[in-house]
Amino acid sequence: MRHSHDSHDNEHHGGRRQRFFGHGELRLVLLHLLRDSDSHGYELIKAIETLTEGNYTPSPGVIYPTLDLLRDQQLITISDEESGRRVIAITRHGQQWLDESQQQLTQILERVKARNVGYQLRRDPQMKRALANFKAVLDLRVNQQALSAAQLKQIIGIIDRAALEISQLD
Repeated sequence: MRHSHDSHDNEHHGGRRQRFFGHGELRLVLLHLLRDSDSHGYELIKAIETLTEGNYTPSPGVIYPTLDLLRDQQLITISDEESGRRVIAITRHGQQWLDESQQQLTQILERVKARNVGYQLRRDPQMKRALANFKAVLDLRVNQQALSAAQLKQIIGIIDRAALEISQLD
C-alpha cells in the first residue's frame, strides 16, 4: 500500500521513475541524519543528496510530508526559530525507534552505497556506450524480427552466460 508521502519518492534516470527508498525507509534515514544534530528541512534534503552522492535529491513535496508524519508519530519535534526557520529535532521516542531499527537502517545504507557504485559505473562513457549498444541490438532482434523459440533460448543463454562471467570476475 502506497501512502501520499511516499508517492513522489523516486528518481529520474533514463526516463524511468523508480522509488529510491522503499516504504518507511526515508523516515529511518531522516531520523539517522537527525541523530547527530538538529536540522532544517533544506539541510536534510542536502544531506540525503550527499548520502546518495547526488543520485537522489528528495523534493520538498516528499520531505515535508514525511517530516509531518514523523512529528505526528512523536518521533521528531518541529519548532520555529526567531529567524522563521523550522528546527527539526529527534525525540527520545524517535531515538528509541531508530535504535530498534538499526539492522534495517544498516541494510538501507548498504543498499544506497551499492547503488551509488552502480550509478557511477553507468556514467562511465564506455559503459554507457556498451549498454546502449546491447539495448539496441536486443531491441532490434527481439522487437523488430520474429524469433523462433530456439533463437529466444539462445539469446537468454547468452545473457545468462554474460551475467555469470561478470559475477565471477576477480
